[in-house]
Amino acid sequence: MDPSQSYGFETLAIHAGQSADPANGAVMTPIYATSTYKQDGVGGLRSGYEYSRTANPTRRALEDCLAALEGGARGVAFASGMAAEDAFLRVICSPGDHVVIPNDAYGGTYRLFNSVLKPWGLHHTPASVHDTAAIAAAVQPGRTKAIWIETPSNPLLGIADITTIAQVAHDSGALLVVDNTFATPYLQQPIALGADVVVHSTTKYAGGHSDVVGGALVTMDDRLGADLATFQNSTGATAGPFDAFLVLRGLKTLAVRMERHCDNAERVVAFLAAHAAVAEVFYPGLPQHPAHSLAAAQMKRFGAMVSFRVEGGHEAALDVCNRAQLFTLAESLGGVESLIELPATMTHASVAGSELAVPDDLVRLSVGIESADDLIRDLQQALEAR
Repeated sequence: MDPSQSYGFETLAIHAGQSADPANGAVMTPIYATSTYKQDGVGGLRSGYEYSRTANPTRRALEDCLAALEGGARGVAFASGMAAEDAFLRVICSPGDHVVIPNDAYGGTYRLFNSVLKPWGLHHTPASVHDTAAIAAAVQPGRTKAIWIETPSNPLLGIADITTIAQVAHDSGALLVVDNTFATPYLQQPIALGADVVVHSTTKYAGGHSDVVGGALVTMDDRLGADLATFQNSTGATAGPFDAFLVLRGLKTLAVRMERHCDNAERVVAFLAAHAAVAEVFYPGLPQHPAHSLAAAQMKRFGAMVSFRVEGGHEAALDVCNRAQLFTLAESLGGVESLIELPATMTHASVAGSELAVPDDLVRLSVGIESADDLIRDLQQALEAR
């Protein structure tokens, strides 16, 4: 790619970090299934590679592509989203430090903070992503190293004001970390809005086909990026070359997939919002969402994650999940296929009984790219067969 040119998202997704192989002209980035690399004399590395835990050409292509898509300077690809989160927190924090987290966070993220990092000595305070004043009040001067937000959040689809919260973080000497998994870099650019670091579970929309597990961090700070890569090399939580290849392949179609995901989600939301068996729908594209205007300002579209509460409580919600046929009852999200789950007993079971507990009648949908008519028919029979 010509570095003097400014390219669109779709072009970057296909070409950034992915030049044709100079040895044979292969258009697709190869899967470099090698653990080590021949050196031209002691210490004479070819193109900077010596051992694949330290760096691998397939992984490097993915890291460069993710950095380009997020508008960052450095990407680091991990074996999972949780490995990425853990690496970031251990690089910037020490025992005794403090992090502000969302009071509506992914259950695995809360488990990392509460069950792994809290015994290590890292303190955390939950605050509402809707309430910037509450986030500012949760900051502990001199101790808070990061404000961590998900936007949209998982599973209640809360929207955080990235620009304003970035200012709160920077005024206190902290970093703002944005989990951009739900939005993807196609729908939202947190770094351009003031975030310091973006985290992804690349398992989800980036990979897009429910066939890979991975994670990534992207930052504008070259020094932080180098520190994260050093930590990764030292601890070994790297994305393997085949996994990196699958995510890289998924990114090529991210833009077109997200458009279809969003189209389908909007139709599903309209159906749910009008159904008598649905008590409440959580989706930032709805005008009644408390941060609808903010979402419209900082997102290209509103995404394909939808949550709703069912009239009749927990048993009724459980019934809907069990009766769905085209929506597969499964954890995870962001694949081409539609998924349905009950967060309170599945993805968010680890927050049960805590201040992050989610309603037990909440159903979460990951709306795929099937026929929207078919998806609506499936939800209709699941809601009305009780």
